[in-house]
Amino acid sequence: MTTDTPCILIIDDEREIRRFLRISLGSQGFAIVEAASGREGVEQARETAFDLILLDLGLPDMDGQEVLKSLQWQGRAPVIVVSVREGEEEKVAALDAGAIDYVTKPFGIRELLARIRVALRARGGAQPLPTQLQAGDIEIDLVQRRVSRGGEVLHLTPREYAFLARLAQSPGQIVTGRQLLIELWGPVFEHNTHYLRILVSRLRQKLGDDPRTPSLIQTEAGIGYRLMVEGDPAP
Repeated sequence: MTTDTPCILIIDDEREIRRFLRISLGSQGFAIVEAASGREGVEQARETAFDLILLDLGLPDMDGQEVLKSLQWQGRAPVIVVSVREGEEEKVAALDAGAIDYVTKPFGIRELLARIRVALRARGGAQPLPTQLQAGDIEIDLVQRRVSRGGEVLHLTPREYAFLARLAQSPGQIVTGRQLLIELWGPVFEHNTHYLRILVSRLRQKLGDDPRTPSLIQTEAGIGYRLMVEGDPAP
């Protein structure tokens, strides 16, 4: 959509869920279109350029993962999966297939709204990624390739900086561990998750990011990591 009102397509076969989302999101100023099946959702997305799609995986006619692949093949709107399926494999598969986030049912509407705002801000296209990101006393300068804490430049290893810069490309959104391992170490290392745990532990120490309650680098257990910067509502 090109109007000032963001339009969201909801693909979910549960009428009550669609009604709840229509009322809740509509009250926040979003225009809502509904689809009760995978095929209907794919057809709606083919005909209309939505700003965002909320996709359930448990659809009556098509598996949601197949719907997701079809939507990505069309190059359509960003997709947030909203599903009762909470297994790590399902989440990783959806994110690797192109979903930008994954919310497990039941969910709080405030959490979902936060995820939607992050997704729409990232979709803003016309707004380039800022060259500087701020989180508390941490400043990330993507042009100078410099990270500072309270004005003091931090000495990061090339991989530590590459990890942080990769998350900074999609602030507030999940980047899967598999993606990070492939990009930082190569395809042969895509299952070596302990590499990431060690890197993140050292990086948090340098950033002063408490691993018990991290405010900058947040872990999505079994899935990946997200970078929270100022202006990003915490999920």
